[in-house]
Amino acid sequence: MNQRTKLSNMQVRDARSILHPYTALHSLDDTGSLVISEGKGVYVYDSHGKAYIEGLSGLWCAGLGFGNEELIDAGKQQLDKLPYYHLFGSRTTEPAVELAEKLKEIAPVEMSHVFFTCSGSEANDTQIKLSWYYNNALGRPNKKKIIARNKAYHGVTVMTAALGGLPMLHGDFDVPLNRVLRTDCPHYYRFGEEDESEADFLARAVTSLEALIDKEGAENIAAMIAEPVMGAGGVLVPPEGYFPAIQEVLHRHDILLICDEVITGFGRTGNMWGSQTLDIKPDLISSAKQLTSAYAPLGAVMVPEFIMDALKAQSEKLGLFGHGYTYGGHPLGCAIGVKALEIYNRLNIVGKVREIAPSFELRLRKLNELPYVGETRYIGLMGAVELVKDKQTKATFEAKSAVGIKAAQFAIEEGLIVRAIGDSLALCPPMIISEAELNELFDRMERTLAKTADWISREKPD
Repeated sequence: MNQRTKLSNMQVRDARSILHPYTALHSLDDTGSLVISEGKGVYVYDSHGKAYIEGLSGLWCAGLGFGNEELIDAGKQQLDKLPYYHLFGSRTTEPAVELAEKLKEIAPVEMSHVFFTCSGSEANDTQIKLSWYYNNALGRPNKKKIIARNKAYHGVTVMTAALGGLPMLHGDFDVPLNRVLRTDCPHYYRFGEEDESEADFLARAVTSLEALIDKEGAENIAAMIAEPVMGAGGVLVPPEGYFPAIQEVLHRHDILLICDEVITGFGRTGNMWGSQTLDIKPDLISSAKQLTSAYAPLGAVMVPEFIMDALKAQSEKLGLFGHGYTYGGHPLGCAIGVKALEIYNRLNIVGKVREIAPSFELRLRKLNELPYVGETRYIGLMGAVELVKDKQTKATFEAKSAVGIKAAQFAIEEGLIVRAIGDSLALCPPMIISEAELNELFDRMERTLAKTADWISREKPD
């Protein structure tokens, strides 16, 4: 019996009808999808009733776990009262106003207004349009290029895919790279030179950024976009002092800093914002994901007063501000967002992350002792395990060997969901996870890595 005939009815229907993102489409007819049917707390359950610890909070987003009755009730109440309205043409709703006010209250730096989107991709796409619009308002039509980093991820719209520093985002999509400038990825383990200290690595990254600006001309560069921690790049934590150093360069050249807090916002790093953890003073902020704990699609762009003033001036000149989304500020998402922020505050989610982070770090660090583990990375309650062919030389496996994907499959066998990013396995569990659940997660991770090591030793992938 071939593997294709073993698929359930639901898996067959899925393969015949859904175009899956970030999926090996050519093999889905044979492998089938994992059908998730239920979720509660830090666990999700497949269509056969098997339980999995959701080690990535879905996609870095279900910070309050699954089945939170308060969030569900907030959504139900809003649907009963007003299931939909928009913010176009001077319309508004109470949930949108309340959420915007709360975001301004907790922002890491003073902000003036909030623009709502449906996702982090749309938030970052909006940021680029705002930076261009802003410079046009100031009479600087050439100041349009955007600096982004190697291994960055900012979304998958046409423009945000161009900003991404991951090859898979570009292959055969013809994204517009002509306005994007690429600077160094601040990952010391992978990109530090032999005998180079971390301090010297940081200095080199800053010098490289300065040289890029000098080459292109600051008068041609509108902004730099950066994640506090590079999530989809592999949970890459920059060296200490990285952001203050690059901000000094950007400020001196009148280049905006757009902080992509889509993954790091709302407690994940041990502060409400990754900006606070990494000592960033952003000009603009994007957020999404944990804004609603993923119970409804919602993103938000926070805009400072000096940019808002320029937007108003251009609106007067042009007749209106011509940008927006049909579902941006959807009352369902905003009502759930208001409730999520209330829960984060009541549970002291920042304190909870700080309390459990040392155990998270301890168990991750222990994995360094295992075969083929080159590095573990962590900050707050997010981390990654990088698998390498040789621990001494840091030599990597060839991409075609798909070692990370194989390891993630072993994790599924062990009842653990992680994300393979190349040959790194990312972890970002719900922030409500208990000490016992965290230890169970890492017990399953250890068994996963043992299976992976046995497979590598046996199959000897390139």
